Amino acid sequence: ENFSSIGIKTEKVAAGSLGSEILAQATATAPPTGRSSLTARADGAITRIYKRLGDAVGAGETVALLESREAAAIMAERASAAARAQATTSALNRERRLFEEKITARQDLEGAQAEAAQAQAELRRTEAAVRAAGVTSDGRHIAVRSLIGGRITKMDAELGAFVSAGTELFEVANPRSVQIEAAVPWADAQRIRPGDAAVVELGGGETLQAVVRSTTPSLDPESRAATVVLSPAGIPAGLTQGQAFRVRIMPRGGDPDGRIVLPEGAVQSVEGRDVVFVQVRGGFQATPVTVGERSGGRIEILEGLKPGAVIATEGAFVLKSQLGASEAEH
Repeated sequence: ENFSSIGIKTEKVAAGSLGSEILAQATATAPPTGRSSLTARADGAITRIYKRLGDAVGAGETVALLESREAAAIMAERASAAARAQATTSALNRERRLFEEKITARQDLEGAQAEAAQAQAELRRTEAAVRAAGVTSDGRHIAVRSLIGGRITKMDAELGAFVSAGTELFEVANPRSVQIEAAVPWADAQRIRPGDAAVVELGGGETLQAVVRSTTPSLDPESRAATVVLSPAGIPAGLTQGQAFRVRIMPRGGDPDGRIVLPEGAVQSVEGRDVVFVQVRGGFQATPVTVGERSGGRIEILEGLKPGAVIATEGAFVLKSQLGASEAEH
C-alpha cells in the first residue's frame, strides 16, 4: 500500500551498530560523463549561435559555428590528399595491366601498390582531421558540437567575437546524471570500501539508497577530509547537481553486532514503553523495543527488531495518534 500520502515513510531494517555508521555532509555533483566543456577547435570568429543558456542539447548537436581560416586549410589538405589518392590508384591499375601483359617488371607493380597505399593512408588522416575539427560542408566554418546530451549550464560565446583555439565557449551538463561526494574524516574513510551501502537523507523524510563507488586517497587541504564518491540508486525528481545533504555510510567491516540503528522519529513512546511500527499486511503493528545510545538524530535498538523488517521511519507519530484513537473507541 502507498502510505506516503499520509506522511508515512518506511525503511527496511539492516543490522549495524551506531559506532559503525559514518555520518557525513555530502553534495550532488556531475560525474565525469555528466558534464562536458565545449571549446573552440581552432582560431576563428563566432558567426552563428544556435543555443542559449538553459537550452536542451543532444549528443553531437551543433551549438555554434566559427568562421576560421584553419577550416579552409584543413579542407585544402583533404582535397590535395584525395587528388593524390585518385592519381596513385589510376597509376596502380595501369601498372597492373602492364604487368599482366608482361610489359613491366613486378617491382614496378609493387612500387605503384606502395604509393597507392601511402596515398590512401594520407587521405584517411586528412578526413579524420576534418571530422575532429568539425569542419562544415562549405569548408569555411568549424562546428562547436556537444559531446553529451544535457542542458547548457554556462555560456561564454558572443556573436562576432574572435576566439582562439582552446577557448571554452559553453558547458553542457546532464541533470539526470548525478553522483554524490561525501566529505568523510580521514580516520572514518579508512573503514570505507567500494560496494559499501549508504543512505542519502534528502530532507522531508525522503531517503535514497546508494553504494560507495570510490574513495580518494588524498585529503582536502582545508577540511582535512577524504572524498567518498557514492552512486545513487536512481535519481529522484528533486535531486539536482549542487544540492547538499547528509549521508549515512555503513562499512561492511563495521562488524554488525545484531543491533539496529534507526532515525529517532521511528521510536515512539506508548504508555511509557518505546515502540516502533512494523509494517504488516494491511497496516502497521506497534512492536515494543529496547533502545540504546542516541547520536546525530539516530537511535540504537538493542532488542525487539530483526533485520529485514520494514518499519515506519517518518510519520510514526501519526500511527501513534491513530493507535490512541482506536483504543479510545474500544
